[in-house]
Amino acid sequence: MLPTPDTSHVAYERVYEPAEDSFLFLDTLSSPSETSFLQARFHVSPSTHTAPPEPLVVEIGPGSGVVIAFVTAHASTLFGTRNVITGAVDMNAHACAATAETVRRAVSSNPATASTAFLGAVQGDLGAPLRDRSVDVLVFNPPYVPTPELPSREERQDGERNDTRESFEEDSYLLALSYAGGRDGMETTDRLLDSLPHVLSDRGCAYVLLCAQNKPDQVKERVRRLGGGEWKVDTVGSSGKQAGWEKLQIIRIWRDI
Repeated sequence: MLPTPDTSHVAYERVYEPAEDSFLFLDTLSSPSETSFLQARFHVSPSTHTAPPEPLVVEIGPGSGVVIAFVTAHASTLFGTRNVITGAVDMNAHACAATAETVRRAVSSNPATASTAFLGAVQGDLGAPLRDRSVDVLVFNPPYVPTPELPSREERQDGERNDTRESFEEDSYLLALSYAGGRDGMETTDRLLDSLPHVLSDRGCAYVLLCAQNKPDQVKERVRRLGGGEWKVDTVGSSGKQAGWEKLQIIRIWRDI
């Protein structure tokens, strides 16, 4: 079992704390089936003995950074090569800072297996900061909990300023962004899925987490219709209860190359 990155420095009152969903990503990405898939897709071609360009791995919404730090620190184990470039995008500036430190610590602890480059964590909305069709592996642990609406900042109407109250409200808003998914828990995930043809490279794939109340069978059918039916999707990891919405799964989305 590969070591889990250290997140002891993270301020969890502002940043999502690693939980079952985070650890499911670590288990899934390091499973034999997925390391075989990633190495076959992004490492040396047996026929030509040549290596394709370095894959770019981006996590959307990294929170503490535990997942992208895991990928960065153990690149050679997952991809069969250290020639991997990683990065992250998050709406929460505190999460960006936490992710950068988590990656730094993980790389320092695993210098022999770490990727050759971590580009950093930038603040932004989903894939907006990314160049079109540039991402080879996208990782997304979305806000998947069904809620009446998506989180929004409260507007102060009374003209009063209360730094303690405003700090608490800001922290609450930032944490809500990490779990509140709106209708069926899918409002943010739907936006990400719609963007995949524009974000992923020709050889790109995406790993996306769903819970049972996200109606995963319907999500998979929708993915298969992207781009005229050229996309494939499969469940590659699962955990949680066998009954009830708590059960989680990770789907892999890809096209043949």
